[in-house]
Amino acid sequence: MRGYLARRLMTLPLLMVGISLISFMLLNFAPGDAAEITLRRQNGGVTPPREAVVALRQELGLDDPLPVRYGRWVFSAVRGDLGDSYRTGNSIAAELFRRLPATLLLASTALALAVAAGIPLGVMAAVKRGSWLDTGCRLLALVGAAVPSYVMAPALMLLFAVKLDWLPAIGYGSPKTLVLPALALSFGTMAQLMRLTRASMLEVLGQDYMRTARAKGLSERLVVWRHGLKNALLPVVTVLGTSTGYLLGGAIIIETIFGWPGVGQFVVVGISQRDYPVVQGFVLYMAMTFLLINLAVDVSYRWLDPRLHFGGKFN
Repeated sequence: MRGYLARRLMTLPLLMVGISLISFMLLNFAPGDAAEITLRRQNGGVTPPREAVVALRQELGLDDPLPVRYGRWVFSAVRGDLGDSYRTGNSIAAELFRRLPATLLLASTALALAVAAGIPLGVMAAVKRGSWLDTGCRLLALVGAAVPSYVMAPALMLLFAVKLDWLPAIGYGSPKTLVLPALALSFGTMAQLMRLTRASMLEVLGQDYMRTARAKGLSERLVVWRHGLKNALLPVVTVLGTSTGYLLGGAIIIETIFGWPGVGQFVVVGISQRDYPVVQGFVLYMAMTFLLINLAVDVSYRWLDPRLHFGGKFN
């Protein structure tokens, strides 16, 4: 296991370099002049003089060749300096860390809701196959898979904030303001976990070791939830790992809709203002998050199934 972890950790820098290079090239080939957009925003939408644009481009180093700019950015990023925002002049690393707790709170709450609802409902749907509960869960999973979060968010806002006036539509700082964005963000993941758990449990319930457990006199509850669920979780954990990254990425849209002061809202403004350092810093943060989550998921396989060997074979 230590050798496997060492190999995976050694590949992380190479992957990060590749991801950062691709994102850097795409951003710098995108249409629009960051210097001109920055000056226009500062001047209230008035087109700035050409001389001012040229001066700002030189100040920001945008006239340097792309390899020079990329090398300068990578050298700073390795030291933990992601640069300063063109828009505000503030440190991007400091801004991301300041907003990160709000994003993590939203994403972790959404993940907890998805797991708490999706996995138990999937198990019960498999156990009660063909019943009204199974039909309702499959219908709910279909709706969750078909309706994206940016459609679910306004619908929840209209129902619970406007029509019923139970919860605030926007805001941050109280538990009530967390409910709607977490529900909107978690609905698709909950549906995916429910469908996969149901399918995996249906396969597990027919295995010989399940019949053996029942023959030993164990209660049906213990057979299903201890023996069955643990063996059915292997594919679920795989999807759960990718869903965690999806929730962090999907928080960008949800934060914008609900006015949530997280990393996503900061990045959306940076994209619209061609604030390249902000977007590059966010891509680096998301890439590292995805890679670490995937590593944690791979390691968890051994706990779920001790037969698995990290070389890809069974012991």
